[in-house]
Amino acid sequence: MKDITHQIGTLYHPKAGLLIYQNSKTNKDTYVEYFDMDALGRPISAHPLSIREAEKLAKSLSNQAEGKLNYLSAKGMLPSNVLHFDAVKKQVLWYSKPQNRELFFAPALGINSGKANIPALLWRADAQSLRVYAFTSGKRPTEKTTLYHAPFFNIYQDGKVCMGTVDVDLQNERSLERFMQTWESYFFESYFSHLMNGHEPIKGNCVLLWESLVGNDKSFPAKVLKKTNMSIKTLLL
Repeated sequence: MKDITHQIGTLYHPKAGLLIYQNSKTNKDTYVEYFDMDALGRPISAHPLSIREAEKLAKSLSNQAEGKLNYLSAKGMLPSNVLHFDAVKKQVLWYSKPQNRELFFAPALGINSGKANIPALLWRADAQSLRVYAFTSGKRPTEKTTLYHAPFFNIYQDGKVCMGTVDVDLQNERSLERFMQTWESYFFESYFSHLMNGHEPIKGNCVLLWESLVGNDKSFPAKVLKKTNMSIKTLLL
């Protein structure tokens, strides 16, 4: 006989076994018997499965399942700005308050890059795509909160953001906080360059708006925001 064991990858040795008995009349009542394995892989020391052994098995299976799901989880308490999320599908809905942010504009727009005040924003993201909307209050939004178009370039009428050449890499991210922070970084650290399909996101001229806001402490003028035909309720995952 030819020895082919050198062609085999990682070897797994049998350590224990389970044998499940079921009531033949009811098909419901079960009894589980636990076996240890000797050095030759033969079952020995048969005994009823103990609570401790069952808990150890359940923990092992749970850890393996979690690793395969690669789901999102919060580091501690759920961040207060998260409105809804699906950990397994990696879909998150959150908001950010009005703030002063560094904005970058492509030279073709003729707008100097710099800091400007922006309105409260609503973010909806999964591992591949991002949608952004605006609202007028700095308070935590509700299902009835009116949504407006985000007053930026590179955003389609439905709120979806054109990420251009940004290499979105969030498939393996498991931290909810980093997932949100990374999407916001992708958005604000890339260059705003053009309107999407002629969509004007504000009442007026977007170029003139940001020319007037960059580099000073002017508050963002909520009156220029345009309403969408969506509500937060329609965005719930």
